[in-house]
Amino acid sequence: MPLDEKQYVIDTFAWIEYFSGSVAGKRAKRYIESDRVYTPTIVISELVNKYLKHGVDLTDRLRFIRLKTTLIPLDDELAETAGRIQSERKKIVERWGIVDSIILATARTKGGKVVTGDEHFRDLKLDTVMIK
Repeated sequence: MPLDEKQYVIDTFAWIEYFSGSVAGKRAKRYIESDRVYTPTIVISELVNKYLKHGVDLTDRLRFIRLKTTLIPLDDELAETAGRIQSERKKIVERWGIVDSIILATARTKGGKVVTGDEHFRDLKLDTVMIK
């Protein structure tokens, strides 16, 4: 089944599952390996933190992300959008974090969907592709 012409924003959860080769990672693969894929730079921070905690060398993984996806930096407009999302989502999802808001703001700005398995996004059916 071919993917639609949507753009996809890959979150930290999806990258971790993809690199682990899990079932959820296999679901993420079709989006990660499609043509119109973005990764917010904040995701790089989360990945570095997670992998360093576990003593994992992520050099090749970061190289792959940089080659395969377009990195989207946090600029002032994206930050403002994320702040607005944060204000609304915290009323709905108790543990919703600012990183989640930045990722969602990136997807909305790009007119795409977040590829994730993070339960915080479960109710956002129009904004996400759930891989778990």
